[in-house]
Amino acid sequence: MKTHDEMVQGWMQDPGFVREYDALETEFALFDELLRARKDAGLTQAEVAERMATQPSVVARLEAGGGRQKHSPSIATLQKYAEAVGCRLEIKMVRVSPRRGGASQRTGIDQQSG
Repeated sequence: MKTHDEMVQGWMQDPGFVREYDALETEFALFDELLRARKDAGLTQAEVAERMATQPSVVARLEAGGGRQKHSPSIATLQKYAEAVGCRLEIKMVRVSPRRGGASQRTGIDQQSG
């Protein structure tokens, strides 16, 4: 039986998979930043929710990408989350550069401690 990493490595040989994977890269980076910021702050989802004056389920959906009713969080929501975990929200536009296969390198959502 293959490991998860071995399966992903095989899938990465498929140009269609790579295109779809790359299209989600920025979104995954945002969710990784949210989780990293909360963990670095040493907070639980419930503690973040309390600081945001919302329910823990809202924080869970935000960190998981919206769940089944997927939608992009507003800047105001991201700002509240950032403040709750002791961060400053910073959004940048970053010039894309060509990558092999014609795909673009995507970056541009940074959240830094402040």
